[in-house]
Amino acid sequence: MRIVRFSLNQEKQTRNGVLDDHDVIQICHDPFDQIEPSSDRFPQTEIRLHPPCHPSKIIGIGFNYRHHAEELGVEVPPEPGFFLMPPSSVIGPEDEIVYPSQSQRVEYEGELGVVIGKTARNISKDEALAHVFGYTCVNDVTARDIQFRNTLDFVKAKTFDTFASIGPWIETELNPGDVTVQTYVNGQLRQSGRTSDLIFDIPKLISFISAHMTLTPGDVIATGTPYGVGQLQVGDRVVVAVEGIGELQNTVVGCEQIVS
Repeated sequence: MRIVRFSLNQEKQTRNGVLDDHDVIQICHDPFDQIEPSSDRFPQTEIRLHPPCHPSKIIGIGFNYRHHAEELGVEVPPEPGFFLMPPSSVIGPEDEIVYPSQSQRVEYEGELGVVIGKTARNISKDEALAHVFGYTCVNDVTARDIQFRNTLDFVKAKTFDTFASIGPWIETELNPGDVTVQTYVNGQLRQSGRTSDLIFDIPKLISFISAHMTLTPGDVIATGTPYGVGQLQVGDRVVVAVEGIGELQNTVVGCEQIVS
């Protein structure tokens, strides 16, 4: 089942729905509480998709694919390392990634995102997947020059507005153990990896993070990016494709193109 947040064209109100082959069926309640379809059905051509959830926080996992750690010259960590991205960094499908004036090297990081469905605190690995609502695509955009300026700038590199692209929907029926994660820039394949190559699998990540902080419905864990990260330029079209979910597409614009 694909869960979306959407609005009708020319409308500001945001709704929740279930996506089928041709239409979106509006649901009556918060999907994290109950998925109850209504009688309202809209053609996909008449809607705009938004980020599929309202995370209170996005937890990014660093260096969770062995080859990605190697390409950046980082030792494989003995335990998951994570950082937080604020809700203000979230954008959805077809929203614009803004290239900040503070950086000279902005890079893509295509990832599988885990969307939490039930409050999780100090849970075991065996309990972890029962707290998952579903899965989505994430582009964890990074100002790489700022990241490596010094150790204190790692979080600064990840928290610019528009740097956490999430979507296009939440797939509730995915088996995430061995799916392909790919990134394309202007139609060219730049990244390709499989989640079977994760250093720390999803149950381990959820259990480990829940021992440090409470995870709440709608929170997103970006599980790490495979080998092949690279630079984005203004005007680039970037696509993160996760097998069994779909494609998250965004375009990069310069900060001078934003009208306040």
